This record gives sequence, structure tokens and C-alpha cells, in this order.
Amino acid sequence: MTSRISPLQGRPARLAQASVLGLVVVAACTSAQPPSPSTTTSRVPVIEAQPARDWHAGAMIAAANPMAVEAGLEILRAGGTAVDAAIAVQAMLGLVEPQSSGIGGGAFMLHYDARTGDVVAYDGREVAPMGATPDMFLGKDGKPLPFLDAVKTGRSIGVPGAVAMLELAHREHGKLAWATAWEPAIAMAEKGFPVPPRMATVIRQAQAVTQLAPDAQAYVTTAGGTPLAEGQIVRNVAYANSLRRIATQGSRGFYEGPIAEAMVAAATRQPNPGTLSLQDLKNYRPNRLEPVCRGYRVYVVCGMGPPSSGGIAVLSILGTLEQLDMAGNGPRTVRGWHYFIEAQRLAYADRDMYVADDRFVQVPVAGLLDRDYLKSRVALISPDRAMATVEAGNPPGAVRKAPDSNGGNTGTSHFVIVDNRGDVVSMTTTVESVFGSQRMAAGFFLNNQLTDFSFRPVDDRGQAIANAVAPGKKPRSSMSPTIAFENGGFRYAVGSPGGNAIISYVAKAIVGTLDWGLTPQQAVDLPNVVARGPVVAEQARMDPQVMEGLKALGQNFREGRGEGSGLHAVLLGKDGKLVGAADSRRDGVARSP
Repeated sequence: MTSRISPLQGRPARLAQASVLGLVVVAACTSAQPPSPSTTTSRVPVIEAQPARDWHAGAMIAAANPMAVEAGLEILRAGGTAVDAAIAVQAMLGLVEPQSSGIGGGAFMLHYDARTGDVVAYDGREVAPMGATPDMFLGKDGKPLPFLDAVKTGRSIGVPGAVAMLELAHREHGKLAWATAWEPAIAMAEKGFPVPPRMATVIRQAQAVTQLAPDAQAYVTTAGGTPLAEGQIVRNVAYANSLRRIATQGSRGFYEGPIAEAMVAAATRQPNPGTLSLQDLKNYRPNRLEPVCRGYRVYVVCGMGPPSSGGIAVLSILGTLEQLDMAGNGPRTVRGWHYFIEAQRLAYADRDMYVADDRFVQVPVAGLLDRDYLKSRVALISPDRAMATVEAGNPPGAVRKAPDSNGGNTGTSHFVIVDNRGDVVSMTTTVESVFGSQRMAAGFFLNNQLTDFSFRPVDDRGQAIANAVAPGKKPRSSMSPTIAFENGGFRYAVGSPGGNAIISYVAKAIVGTLDWGLTPQQAVDLPNVVARGPVVAEQARMDPQVMEGLKALGQNFREGRGEGSGLHAVLLGKDGKLVGAADSRRDGVARSP
């Protein structure tokens, strides 16, 4: 399904009305039963369908690794579209950033077609096998397993969705032959690639925290057992063979045959086997959804709906901040950060209570983003004092559940692509934790995405948790690929890895760029301040006076150095030129062909 962004040329009042009314594309009411694998979830568009204006301003890719960016640029130079380039970027990231994403994981993509104005959300989220059970992450004592213990099991592995999602997007928006975009990664896997700085760092950090599972340990160390160091050359012929099979046979070559058999064998082996089956893989289907869109000041901002909580929570934060003076309280003020923290706390409380896979539970998307409801939430914010407690509200259409408090992860990546037609891809892709489940099949790591479910199906009072495990269900995500529009045309695209902190990172970048007038790079470089419970901040990047001012308002900061984002963004400047940003916390770059 699509939403269409109208150009609104000569009709500025229409755009102002979008901001006032808070236009939103929402999920239709859904049943408690999942659809058949071939069914896509329907969403109801409200943005008027009109062709968009012609738009050409060069091209750009911002992604987490220079080799991945170059692979995508190679495809753009060959005349490929943003989706063609996205395949190349993802294939290369799976090789050079295997700790974060890959074909053994899932993804969400927003795509903007500049010719038609259509905005499409592609859902490649992993699915729980049909053998999954609500208590599969509980120990023999009935208590939740320690997170890392749950990760390194076959139970954590969901049916991967990235390959099928990319094939669906390519069918609708690709120009080059499907096989072409896989070629750069195939060549690099066979030739060998130098270990990037972040991969080497993550290997050291992971080994300091936990004993890696055998597959991961074998892949990230030399024959003598020494951890791979930056610059060492690594070849992965098995990965090249898998990509070649996908390139020649399409997604069928991934979900059936030798690759599928290898995935099932890895997931079902001892210890702690999972239930992933060949039938689970064969039945996987990606979804084509309406994005969730809302007016924000003079912009229309679009993100992902369920099963991601990202778009809803980001738009909730923005809808709250729209009622406050953010332009007058900039990045060097206590009040600007205070408002940002309080808006996050409210959005996270609602997200934890209500958002999950909307094929299984009723998600009150319209209610959570209702303007009157957000007015009632912003009324809880004092300019001079932090809220003592924060609870989920009662948005229209909501059925209260028990809140879910699962933590975050770092095994995710994000990239933005703008091609020379003006089409845009904003895609967040993940294997969930570092090296996913740490189990490999056919040269790539399998995800541990099912640990994004609540480990407990009910709370201490026996109340059901919306994000509980169920067969065929998708775990709630925080991935927040975002595209913003102004005057009916593309203005800004952004996204990030970071587990549930993704919501905070993306909202920060949007506020920094659209409200505070910073360049995309300046906005990305702002300190990360995450407020889901006690506030976690990159204090080394914070102005000490701002920190003291926030503490004086009663903001409770948790000890620590903050959390690491991987923001990538592209802005269309007022001069018609593209400006990119890559998060200095990772290895990324933003480049044009």
C-alpha cells in the first residue's frame, strides 16, 4: 500500500493545514489472528493522491561503512535506482559489518517515488516460527532467562525477512537486473576485505563481556585463536556462494534449497535448539504497508507503523514538541533538552504499553497520535521541573496491556540513498544483537530477533503483555527509518541503529535539523540523550552547565557514558543540493557518485 505526498505548489495553506490537523496514516482495525503469509496488512491513506513535481539534485548514499557506500555508488553509476543500490549496500554490509546486519536478519524500508509522490513502507521483519511458544524464554524456575543466554540459542532465531523484502521492493522500483546489485559483494567476499575499525572494536568488546558462541568465535578469530585486528584480510567464500545463489534464483534460492537447509540445521542444533523449519522459511512473505505520516510544523514526516514502534514513538515525540517552543530553546539551552527528555518519557511509556504486532493485538495508532490526546500529554510537562513519575496514558481506542520492559541491542545498521531521479530509500536493517544469535549458516550470521519479544507473556498480576511471543508473530521493533517532506517534495531522510534508543536518536536528529537549524552532521553529532526510565546521556558531549541545569530540574541521570548511535541522514538543502551526514560513532560516510 502507498501514501502519496502531494506537491502543494501554490497552495501553502494546505501544508499549514496538514500541520494543524496532524495528518496521520494509520493501521486499520485488525483481528487477533495473523493473515495468511501472502496477505499484506492494509492501511488507510489520507494524504491526497497527486503527482509530485519533477526533482533532480544529484545522488547520495550515507551508510555505516565506506565499502558498502562504494558498492551502492557503483550501482547508481550504472544507472540503478535507489532500491538497486540498497541491495548492493545491504549485501556489502552483511560482509563488512556482520555484527550489525545481514541477509540472516530483517529490515524496514521507506521508499519515496519522486515522480508519483508515492511513499511506501516495506516490512521485512522476522517472524516467529510456528513452533514458538509464549514461555520459550523462561527458565525451568519460571523466570526470564538472562538476555545473553537467550541470545545464543536456536530459540532466538526468527525467519529472516531482508532478502524477500528487497526482492519485493526491486520488483516495484528496480531498474537493473536483480543479479547486478549483488555483484560487488560477491567479488569482495571472494577477494577478501580488510577488517573495518568498528568490526575489530566490536570483536574485542564482545569477547570482554561474554564467551562468544562457537560459530562467532571461529569467524572472528584467526586459526591461532587471536581476535581479528583492523586491516586483516578476511575471505568468505561461503557468503559469496550464498549471494550468487540468491542473485541467480531470487529469494526462492534463499528460502528453499541448500541455504534454507543450512539455516534450519543451525537453528535446531544443540544446545538449546529452536523450532525454525523449512516450512517456516518457505512460507515467509514481506509486506507492503502504508507508512505512518503526520504533519510537523511545516513538514510531513513519515515513518514505519507496526510491527515497528519506531514511527509511532518518533511522531509522538514530535507531536508533543510541536506544542512547545523548540526553536526558541535551542541545543545549548537547559529547557530545550528538558522538553526533549520529557517528551521521550511520555512516548516511551505509551510505546511500551500499547505497541506490538498489530495482526495479534489492537494498536491504537490514531489514538496515540491524536492531537487532543497529545495536548493532554504535553500538559503534564512543566518547564521548571521534571515529572516525578510517568505512566502510559489512555489514548482513544486503547485497550490497556501490561508494559513491556525488554532492553535494547546494538546489532543494527541504517542507510539513506537518494538517486538521481530523486527517489529516496531510508532503510534500517538488523540481526538484533552483536553477530545476532552468533550461529552461522552458509557464510552469514542468523538473527536473534525473537529476543525482541517480551520474555514474559504476562506480568506479576497475570495481565497479558502485548509484545509476548506467539507463533507467526513479529517481535516489536524500534527501527525508525524516516523521511520528511516540505511543500510536497523530499526534504530529509534519517535513521539509526541502537535498540529501543533508536527512537531517541532519530527524534534528536530531526529536532536538530528541522527545529534547531543545524546541518545534518551537526544534528547527528549532538549528544545522545535517551529517556526511557533514568536518563542516559553522552555526558562527554554535553555542555556541563546544561547537565547541571537538567539535574537541578530533577532529571535523574543513570551512571554511564551514554549509548552509541549510528545515525545516517541526507538533507535536500534550500539551494537544491544534497547534504549528507554519517555518525562519527561508527565507520560511516556520506558520498555522491
